[in-house]
Amino acid sequence: MEQQQMNAQQEEMSLRVDIYAMLAHLLRRAPKQDVIDWLSTLDVEAKQPATTGMAAAWPVLKLAAQKTSVIALEEEYQDLFIGIGRGELVPFGSWYLTGSLMEMPLAHLRRDLAQLGFARDESVKEPEDHIAALLEVMAMLVEGGDMHVQRTFFNRHLAAWVERLCMDMKTAKSAVFYSAVGEVALQFLTIEKTRFMEVN
Repeated sequence: MEQQQMNAQQEEMSLRVDIYAMLAHLLRRAPKQDVIDWLSTLDVEAKQPATTGMAAAWPVLKLAAQKTSVIALEEEYQDLFIGIGRGELVPFGSWYLTGSLMEMPLAHLRRDLAQLGFARDESVKEPEDHIAALLEVMAMLVEGGDMHVQRTFFNRHLAAWVERLCMDMKTAKSAVFYSAVGEVALQFLTIEKTRFMEVN
């Protein structure tokens, strides 16, 4: 029985790492054909945690992947997150928390990242409070296994604004595929927020 419980916990941790990493990848850049193909053939029954919101969100993402193309996604990502001067959405913590980029939330994040031993990748031009970077860090923290470290990082750097970003993604004029990404992200991160509330 104890071994079964450990296996279930390991499977859950592995699934959480995969979902954080997948969302980070989709929000870092427009996906290439291999990622679109993978999403198009997702086994949504196996992927979903036992919650209604996630159960409904996975098939929508799968269908969105089946109905898109590399060129369409490059255009959608450009319009949503880059734009001319600025995209329809600004996927940075500082922006959502203060209305400006490069503000105090970023300074606090940089301090915490340094304490956790994370160094900035010089090839990445965006500030560290980009949603993709934060989700990448969460994937690594979940893999590390310390629930208290995960909770502290999530609550300090994601909890206060990430749901608003997901809602904006779902309803953005330019969003088709990314509307489905926003729904999966919203459902998953809501589960995570609840999970961390239950940590002793």
